[in-house]
Amino acid sequence: MIQSMTGYGKSVLQLPTKKVTIEIKSLNSKNLDLNVRIPSYYKEKELSVRKKLAKSLVRGKVDFSIFVEMTADETSTTVNKSAVKNYIEQLRNTLFIGSENDVELLKMAITMPDALKTEREELDENEWNLIDEGIDVAIKEIVQYRIDEAASLEIDFKQRIVNIRKYLEDVKALDADRIENVKTRLQKAIDDLKVDTDENRFEQELIYYLEKLDINEEKVRLENHLNYFLETLATPDSNGKKLGFIVQEMGREINTTGSKANFAPMQKAVIQMKNELEQIKEQILNVL
Repeated sequence: MIQSMTGYGKSVLQLPTKKVTIEIKSLNSKNLDLNVRIPSYYKEKELSVRKKLAKSLVRGKVDFSIFVEMTADETSTTVNKSAVKNYIEQLRNTLFIGSENDVELLKMAITMPDALKTEREELDENEWNLIDEGIDVAIKEIVQYRIDEAASLEIDFKQRIVNIRKYLEDVKALDADRIENVKTRLQKAIDDLKVDTDENRFEQELIYYLEKLDINEEKVRLENHLNYFLETLATPDSNGKKLGFIVQEMGREINTTGSKANFAPMQKAVIQMKNELEQIKEQILNVL
C-alpha cells in the first residue's frame, strides 16, 4: 500500500492550565527534512520527538509544531517592582515631572527592559506524557491522510499501466508490418539505383540491418517492468524510490523501442506510451 508524502495531522489537548495544539504538515522531498518548533520548556524532549517523527513518517519535508495557549488565571510573568520603581524615579528626575503624574511614568517604566520577570516553567513529566499521546494522535492522523491521498494515485498508476500495456500490444501487432515495410524500402532503394546486386549478399545485409532494428528484447523487458511495477505497488510497504527506479527502466525500454521503430504507426504508439509514463513520473515523486 503506497503513501503520499503530502499530509496533515492535528491534535488539541486541554490541560488544567493551558491549551496545547500539535500540528504536523508534510510535503514531498527526496529525504526526511524535519523542522521542529516547540516551546523552550519542552526542548529537552525534542530529540525523542524527532526520532518518533522520523520512524513514522520516513521521508518528506515535515513541519512539526507545538503551540501553547495559557488558559489559567495564574501567570509566570510578574512585575519587577524594584526595577519599575527605579525607572519611575529616573524618569521623574530626568523629565522634571511631579508625583501627580506617576501614572504616566508607570506606563513608560513598564515598557523598559527587565520591568517584567518571567519565571522559567519547569517540565512536568505527567503533562509531557499527555502531550506525547497527543503527538501520537497527530502522527496517526497524518499517516491516514497520506494513505487516503495515495489511494487516488494508485488508481491513476494502475490505469496508466493498463494504457501503456495496450500501446505495447499495438507495437507488437505492428512489428510484422514494420519489418515488411523496412524490407520494401530497402529493396526499392536498391532498385532505384539500377545496379545489379548479389541476392545472397543483399539477404545477409538485410538480416544484419533487421537485427539492429529488432525490438523483441525491449518488448519482453518492458512487459516485465510493467508487471514488476504493479507487484511493487501491491506490497504492504510504500516504496516510492523503488517505484521510481522501475519507471526509469520502463522509460529506457520505451525510448529504445522508439529509436529502433523506423515506422511511423509504431512511433505514434511509442509517443503515447511516453505520454502515459511522464504522467506516472510526475506523480511518483510524491510517493513515500
